[in-house]
Amino acid sequence: MERFWVKNFGCRASQADGAAIEAGLAGQGHVAAAELGDAGLVVLNTCTVTSTADDEVRQTVRRIHREHPDTRIVVTGCYAQRAPQEIAALAGVSLVVGNSHKTRIPEMVSAGIPYHGEINGQIEVGDIFAQHDFLSAPVEDALGDRTRPNLKIQDGCNNRCSFCIIPFVRGRSRSASPEQVVAQVARLGEKYREVVLSGINLGRWGRDFAGKTRLADLVRMLLDQTRVERLRLSSVEPMDFSDDLLRLMADSHRIAKHVHAPLQSGSDRVLRRMHRKYRPRHYADRISKARALMPDCAVGADVMTGFPGETDAEFEESRSFIESLPFTYLHVFTYSERPGTSAAESPMQVPQLVRKARTKILRDLTAKKNLEFRRSMVGRTLSVVTIEDGGSGLSENYLKVKLASGREPNRLEDVKIAGVSADGLLEAGAFPVIG
Repeated sequence: MERFWVKNFGCRASQADGAAIEAGLAGQGHVAAAELGDAGLVVLNTCTVTSTADDEVRQTVRRIHREHPDTRIVVTGCYAQRAPQEIAALAGVSLVVGNSHKTRIPEMVSAGIPYHGEINGQIEVGDIFAQHDFLSAPVEDALGDRTRPNLKIQDGCNNRCSFCIIPFVRGRSRSASPEQVVAQVARLGEKYREVVLSGINLGRWGRDFAGKTRLADLVRMLLDQTRVERLRLSSVEPMDFSDDLLRLMADSHRIAKHVHAPLQSGSDRVLRRMHRKYRPRHYADRISKARALMPDCAVGADVMTGFPGETDAEFEESRSFIESLPFTYLHVFTYSERPGTSAAESPMQVPQLVRKARTKILRDLTAKKNLEFRRSMVGRTLSVVTIEDGGSGLSENYLKVKLASGREPNRLEDVKIAGVSADGLLEAGAFPVIG
């Protein structure tokens, strides 16, 4: 048995997959290395949502092979599913495993992977749309010193947004069974105060089952049948934030007051070209409902700038729409062409300098909104889960809190907020208040 190192790229669902791979390797008798240099095997669990994500993976492969030429490299995940030959051609790559075969990595490793060095790596990639099983193996632990484990309960996506490659590398929407989710949350809840439910399209959980079981029904099961102290939902599409789900979130002290609903654009015309299934008025209605029920909740979104054909007027429409809503943070992305998507073939590509300038405008706007939200928390008492070394925590409304004194990690505590820091909040006595 050998020592291994797993490095994850990308979203929470990818991180959850990485935790499952790590658990699977450990279950086969392999040992997690304390650092990369101690590992004979490195597994890179990749993302391919942007060209930058692809570049990061290639650079990582080259660096590992240069610094540790005897280390065998396995590349898996979304980039591996999309472009396996491209990755296999990189020096040092021994095995490329698509999402279609990801759960078999522990047995492949145990069976023995040859070292290829300068020779092209072996490829194990199949038709992702033929995949009917739920891809994620059980997760029993949080990676490293994290105290907020991600549990992926849904995979794949049936939407066909014109800019997105993810459905083609993750396959159709598939859900973990209610029994599996309840059992895993019950086990995680015995060790961790907060568990994060994640998925590629989390709000679609249960839609592939017979009957009308929905995400809100699953959350009720988890509240009724487990002792987990706090559940947090990751990203949920706006129209899947039903009144039922929002009321449940508002009424239960065991659900984090945190709403993350991808927006992409505040322009009706751009949303139509993106093939998104809602209009700005629909989105605003969901956010207004959430804030009416949970006045202090975090409100976050993914927003894209420079989508093909986005005019100055459409960008201003989007910027104005974003400014009008009570966002507390945004993940702003510059549009990146993804081969195989219809948007990438559009002749109306926005110049890179324009894309980046628009990204800066929205990031400046979200920084202003986030500071205003943090300032509104001064003098309040927030429920915080302590993380890492116990010197900081994360509030239920998704704000980083610097604690005045060391705390044991993995605890839920009520913390009085005395001020703001450069990027979060301060408990009384933590640091001088700025801003």
